[in-house]
Amino acid sequence: MLIREAAAEDWPRIWPFWHRIVSAGETYAWDPDTSEEAARVLWTNPAKQVYVVEDETGTVVASAYLTPNYGGPAARIANAGFMVDPAHAGRGIGRLLAEHVLAAATAHGYRGMVFNAVVETNPAVRLWLSLGFTILGTVPDAFEHPRHGPVGLHIMYRAL
Repeated sequence: MLIREAAAEDWPRIWPFWHRIVSAGETYAWDPDTSEEAARVLWTNPAKQVYVVEDETGTVVASAYLTPNYGGPAARIANAGFMVDPAHAGRGIGRLLAEHVLAAATAHGYRGMVFNAVVETNPAVRLWLSLGFTILGTVPDAFEHPRHGPVGLHIMYRAL
């Protein structure tokens, strides 16, 4: 697997799985009807460092971004977003990408990373906990899950 910074021409390879994941409405607190143009702005705006994972065939199988979570004096706390193409789930790609992004955040001088809205039923919660994140709190019934109904949103943190 190759992890590299994304280029503009990678977006058409990210969009299909980005759309599939967000439109499912199970793991991201973004509008499931987000247009491709709006999605591109959300995922690749200039404040974000975007990464992609390519498999041995050159297929983009995952993407992540790294960005400051806050501004000004609090800009040393990072935020990130991760998506693995569901067709390639269960191969350790999420962990590999998470470790890469955590190392990049540390190299860029961030002191910690926070996730503001992790759906409590998201299988990635186990990954984040195994990578040293803690759940600071949960906003109860904040997310309308299409299968489980109202579920909580975790706020998760890890020092770097």
